[in-house]
Amino acid sequence: MREIHESICGNHSRARVLQKKIVRAGYYWPSMQADANRFVQHCDKCQRFANLLHSPPEVLVPMTAPWPFVQWGLDIMGPFPIGRRQLKFLVVAIDYFTKWVEAEPLATITEKNIQSFVWKAVICKFGIPRVLVSDNGKQFDNPRFRQFSQELGIHNHYSSPGHPKATDKSSQDTNRRNTISNDVWKRIEIGLTTLRTSTYDDQQNEEQLRLNLDLIDEVRETTEARMKRYQEKMARHYNSKVKPRQLSVGDLVLRRVTLATRNPSEGKLGPNWEGPYKVIEIRRPGTYHLEDMSGRRLPHPWNAEHLRRYYP
Repeated sequence: MREIHESICGNHSRARVLQKKIVRAGYYWPSMQADANRFVQHCDKCQRFANLLHSPPEVLVPMTAPWPFVQWGLDIMGPFPIGRRQLKFLVVAIDYFTKWVEAEPLATITEKNIQSFVWKAVICKFGIPRVLVSDNGKQFDNPRFRQFSQELGIHNHYSSPGHPKATDKSSQDTNRRNTISNDVWKRIEIGLTTLRTSTYDDQQNEEQLRLNLDLIDEVRETTEARMKRYQEKMARHYNSKVKPRQLSVGDLVLRRVTLATRNPSEGKLGPNWEGPYKVIEIRRPGTYHLEDMSGRRLPHPWNAEHLRRYYP
């Protein structure tokens, strides 16, 4: 079986083709089908070069904010073409409830600049938030920023590497702004007709503004209910594609090869998976802490979307 599957004439075919080749070679035994399936499943090269998994392994858990400006997503855009004062990056914060966006151009994205942005653009304007959601960039995940957040009672939530869905509010917003060019905005502005005008009444305007303040609680409740219905609809569509992949502590897994970990000399012909690694802790459903076979713990948790079980 090994000779047919991976010898000089073998091509690491799947179990069905392996069974056919064995029969054509004149061999047969009662458990041939099960043995071929097991042999291919445990083949190291077949596992490392296996196709990437695109179906989600866990159900979608929407992130909601109970009140305006209590939960913000942080993201960094760039580098862009260098502008005045060497500005080439953009740090963006978006509120999860109102979708309000705050942004500031930066020349460098150091932890000091990020801390200053959070202080000026978020805390001084909207108060101290409860949660800041970001990726694992060193600008967000460092002792200085953690201490700054801890002193103010802010909880830092970090998405697992290669899984930016946890910060999709800020990521989607920045991607949308990258997609729409300045020329599009210019064309829209040129095509606008004259705005409608109406007689301005100072007293009536003040009464309407005061009425808006009286109704703000109802508007917030209506907005929250509408957002919840939308998220439930989105979750139903996402969950229809889920194929569960449960892992336990002690399981061996392979990790998806990324652009940062791929060997440049291998290019597109390199393996799709690397490892194996051992699951040592379940952070939450679908998120796992790993260690390599020498016992070195990986610094960040990994989402099940980028893992597959390894059979030694």
